[in-house]
Amino acid sequence: MPYSLTISRKIYFLQPQKVMGILNLTPDSFFTESRCTGTTESAVADEALRRVERMLADGMDILDLGAVSTRPGSQAPTAEEEWRRLRDPLRRIATRFPDLPISIDTFRADVARYGVENGAHIINDISGGLFDEAMFETVGRLQVPYILMHTADRPDRMQDAPRYADVTADLIRFFSERLTAARLAGINDIIIDPGFGFGKTVAHNYQLLAQLSRFKILDCPILAGLSRKSMLWKPLQSSPDHMLNATTCVNTLALVQGADILRVHDVKAAAEAVRLFNLYNAY
Repeated sequence: MPYSLTISRKIYFLQPQKVMGILNLTPDSFFTESRCTGTTESAVADEALRRVERMLADGMDILDLGAVSTRPGSQAPTAEEEWRRLRDPLRRIATRFPDLPISIDTFRADVARYGVENGAHIINDISGGLFDEAMFETVGRLQVPYILMHTADRPDRMQDAPRYADVTADLIRFFSERLTAARLAGINDIIIDPGFGFGKTVAHNYQLLAQLSRFKILDCPILAGLSRKSMLWKPLQSSPDHMLNATTCVNTLALVQGADILRVHDVKAAAEAVRLFNLYNAY
């Protein structure tokens, strides 16, 4: 039986695997092509609509909308600035595409609440509820699906010599504890995300990818966010701009290891990988 979520009181099945498209309303996200900017708020919203329409044509299933860069070393804007960036694009996207599941990428409970009140359906929290103690209670009250991610620390410190006894075992222990707390807060639909690149070395990231299927013990859908990250371009001595082939490679490996959602910048390539993986899997 495939995993499912409840979105707007409807059952949303995660089979075949879903492609989550990234749209960043930020001036400083690590991959420049993912940034949606403009000289006015109206221009940004117009560009966001064009991007979403293109991603839907390419096969996007879920939109992940973010207004805070969480790249290593980044500093978060104020909550007021985060919501100002999100507000108009979110409202216009939700109105134009009413059947599109929209995820808000935020670690702030107030922004999560504003997002859901203005058309969002899912909360994607890089901190697993640790950066804002009101997050679990808020999501439980809103009764929306929640993406529970692991990070070792805040973005400005997370890559300062990350250490684990055994990264996979340590993360399974982390998720077990946070899942219990989230469910006690009334959150029913929980997706787990190992947080590739968030407080991990290249070696940590590849161990997690190779052992991703071990997270199935938690009995939750798994999201893999590998797109154009430094675990790809550092070993290849390249840059995020040249990582489309590498991203498709590791996305396919993640599917083999049981990923249910791929979070990506390049929707068409990921959608094709999902389609071919399932054709292969049928035999």
